Amino acid sequence: ENGIQYGDLPQFDDFNYIANVARVNAASLAALALAPARPKNVVFPSGLANDTVIRWDASKEPDVAGSEIVWRDTTAATWTNSLSVGNVLTYTMKGMSKDNYFFGVRAVDKAGNKSQVTYPRPLPRNPASRAPQTVAP
Repeated sequence: ENGIQYGDLPQFDDFNYIANVARVNAASLAALALAPARPKNVVFPSGLANDTVIRWDASKEPDVAGSEIVWRDTTAATWTNSLSVGNVLTYTMKGMSKDNYFFGVRAVDKAGNKSQVTYPRPLPRNPASRAPQTVAP
């Protein structure tokens, strides 16, 4: 309009950059597709403690080699630490209170592919106290 070009026009595109973005997207999708399923039923006790005990269910995938616990300070935006714990379903983080850290668990397969992280959910302190109350007539 009036000699001014508007919109996205091919002459202004950086095709090398676009190709690099496509490569990164393809690599990310491949990593997600090759990864094992995330751990299920990841839990920790809701009570206060100096140690954090994390439990999860066994994977049904035959190529899962073990699990990895990740954690970060409550003020950190990304995972800052990881620990390979092997083929176990419970692990105690000694001297690490869940009040000071966020924890997660991910599965690792035999090829080294890592699943997405599952955050633990707290278990109630006394599940029996959460049972519905009945009143006798």
